[in-house]
Amino acid sequence: MRHDRTAMLYYGEAALDHYADCALAALDGNEVVGRAFAVPFAFGLDGRTELPDGGWDEVIRWGHEDRMLGRQPTTMSALEIALLPTARVPGRSRAMLDALKGCARAKGFAELYAPVRPNQKHLAPRIPMRAYLDVRRADGQLSDSWLRTHLGIGGEIVKIAPCSMTIVGTLAEWSRWTGAAFDRSGEIEIPGALVPLLVAHDNDFAVYVEPNVWIRHPV
Repeated sequence: MRHDRTAMLYYGEAALDHYADCALAALDGNEVVGRAFAVPFAFGLDGRTELPDGGWDEVIRWGHEDRMLGRQPTTMSALEIALLPTARVPGRSRAMLDALKGCARAKGFAELYAPVRPNQKHLAPRIPMRAYLDVRRADGQLSDSWLRTHLGIGGEIVKIAPCSMTIVGTLAEWSRWTGAAFDRSGEIEIPGALVPLLVAHDNDFAVYVEPNVWIRHPV
C-alpha cells in the first residue's frame, strides 16, 4: 500500500501539513499506538455527484485539486485507520472511527465517507467484492469484521469502488516490495492483497488494482 503513487498527494512531506487537522493519533499513556487520517473534499459539484469508482485514489486527487484551487470542502473521507498489533483489542478501531466522525462533525460536515478495505478479504482474493458482500454469518450479519464495525455504528454501504487503489511497478520493484519472484504472466496471489496481482512478465511490469467498499456515516 505504501507504493501507491497517488498517496504522495496527501502523505508527501509537502502536502501532509495542509491536512494536519484531519490527522489523529491514538495514545496509550505517552505511547502512540494508532493513527487515523482523513481528507476533506467538495462533493455535489459537476462531475462529483456520485462517489468515485476510483475510491481511495480518486478522493485524494479530489481533495488535492480542491486545495490547489482554494475550493471549500463540503464533506470528508476517511483514508486510514491503523493500530499497532499490541493495541488491536476490541473497541479500539471503533473508537478511532468515532474520532474521525467527531472530526467531521466539528468541521460542520453532515457525514463522513470511507472507502473501506475489508479486513478478511485477503483470505478470499479470487472472490469478487460483490460476492464477498453476500457472505454472511449464521446470524445474518456480514462475515467481515471491519465492515460489521462500520455498519454497527450506523454506516451504510453506498457502492463498491472497483479500482480504489492502483499500484504499478516493474517486476524488480514488486519483488523488492513483496519478497516474491515473478517468473510468469497472469494473476498471482500475494500475501495481504485483496485481489491477485496482474503480472505482464514479457513487458516487465505488474499492476495491482484493489476494490474497496464505499460507506457513508452520518455524523
